[in-house]
Amino acid sequence: MPFALQAPVHSELIIKKSRFIGCVESVPDRAAALARVAALRAEHPGATHVCWALMAGGHSAANDDGEPGGTAGRPMLEVLRHQDLDGVLATVVRYYGGTPLGAGGLVRAYTDSVAQALLKAEKIAVIRYRTLRCVLPYALEGWLRRELDAHGARLLDVAHGEGVSATLQVPEAHAAALVQRINDAGQGKVAWLDAADAEPDPAAG
Repeated sequence: MPFALQAPVHSELIIKKSRFIGCVESVPDRAAALARVAALRAEHPGATHVCWALMAGGHSAANDDGEPGGTAGRPMLEVLRHQDLDGVLATVVRYYGGTPLGAGGLVRAYTDSVAQALLKAEKIAVIRYRTLRCVLPYALEGWLRRELDAHGARLLDVAHGEGVSATLQVPEAHAAALVQRINDAGQGKVAWLDAADAEPDPAAG
């Protein structure tokens, strides 16, 4: 299960007079991450590098910002992956101290900046939801409302016509089981408005 962060966490390292200011924080997407990186550049106009790594929506990105290739962004990203984080941006602002650290030294510095910040982090589980839409007999409406609670799901919308049109929000991990329960209870009388709703999601679980 992926995790996000309750609040931003920070670190600061001084290595051979170079200053590394780390931050790890939750962001919703790449656009928000890029905006945050731009804000850091504005806050630290004298910094030599502003390196970053992002895990969001199962996608990743990393940027060395002028450091030798693979010595900053990628090591930072590996720390996020190792801790199963998602919707999270790691940034490290570096002020060069005049002494080269070498490739190995840079990898350690950027890795440690992120890892030390995360030692203080409070993680929260990320629950992904699916939206399901179906039409079922009136006789099942009360049963459905009770069944949703058992699956951690909720009713987003309901409309009454020839049948009960229901829009449901359910955790992905429970979606397949809920669909099966509804189909069993409906005995062939439940219509799914999106054919994909009636099939288990391969990404769920």
